[in-house]
Amino acid sequence: MSAVPVASVVSAPRAVVAAPAGPGTAPILGCPGEAEAHQVRSFTRSLNRSRQSLTRADRPRTFVLGGREWDLLDEVFAPVYSPSTGVGLDFLGLDDPRPADTDPEEAAVTTAFAPEVSGRRGSFLEIGCGTGVIAVTAALAAHGPVVACDISPQAVENTVRNAERHGVQDRLRAVRGDLFGGLDDNERFDTVFWSSNYVLGPADYVYESVHERAYVDTGYQAHRRYLEEAPRWTTASGAALLHFSSRGDVALLHRIAAESGRELRTLAACLVQEGEYGNDLVEHILFQILPAPRSRRA
Repeated sequence: MSAVPVASVVSAPRAVVAAPAGPGTAPILGCPGEAEAHQVRSFTRSLNRSRQSLTRADRPRTFVLGGREWDLLDEVFAPVYSPSTGVGLDFLGLDDPRPADTDPEEAAVTTAFAPEVSGRRGSFLEIGCGTGVIAVTAALAAHGPVVACDISPQAVENTVRNAERHGVQDRLRAVRGDLFGGLDDNERFDTVFWSSNYVLGPADYVYESVHERAYVDTGYQAHRRYLEEAPRWTTASGAALLHFSSRGDVALLHRIAAESGRELRTLAACLVQEGEYGNDLVEHILFQILPAPRSRRA
């Protein structure tokens, strides 16, 4: 593979490159040294990032992402301080803003680089919707119906406001729930997507706020549940997707997947220089969750 360009989150578009498909556990694009990797994956550092993002004097009431303006409520994850929401838009091919009245066939033509994602439209479920940027943009891009779910009541309200702001409230339903807890038992989706709280925290840590859950997963309890349950919420031809990063423990994620009878297929990856709270080179990865081959489950 040729040298991978590294993009500044602040001053340049994210550099996104397709990754070879397959279940491999090794980092795709590069690997920092041991000390750097430990810092990037630091649980306490991520908690500090969570707390700082809530109390910063420059925390805005509105922000621009993906060519659109969005509301940001108190206690909700702020995409302006983390590139993960923008990377999620890139991964899903939703980074090309279209007006709300765009013809559905035209809106379905996107810039996604993963064929498994770019050709997919239909019903869409986002877990951990936060401000609703991804769910609302999916509705604008001819996905539908769209359901956005979050454990935070403030995030649910934020998503409703942004759906109304962009005129898709008739195509989007926001619900409160822990992962799939807010859904009806008979609902199924063509796409299930979670940009996860990929930093691993101690299993016995007690969250001090709902907001901390957007950054840290204690003992990877939520990831284990998502890997086990997400494929059950897809249609017969649907895809269960997970946006993860090197801030998390990729090798442990693969082990949990195997224990759950799942296999992670890498669809794409990108490197991002994250400079808001340091100067971290972080690999973001889009996984598809698949049933493990029977031979591996035996």
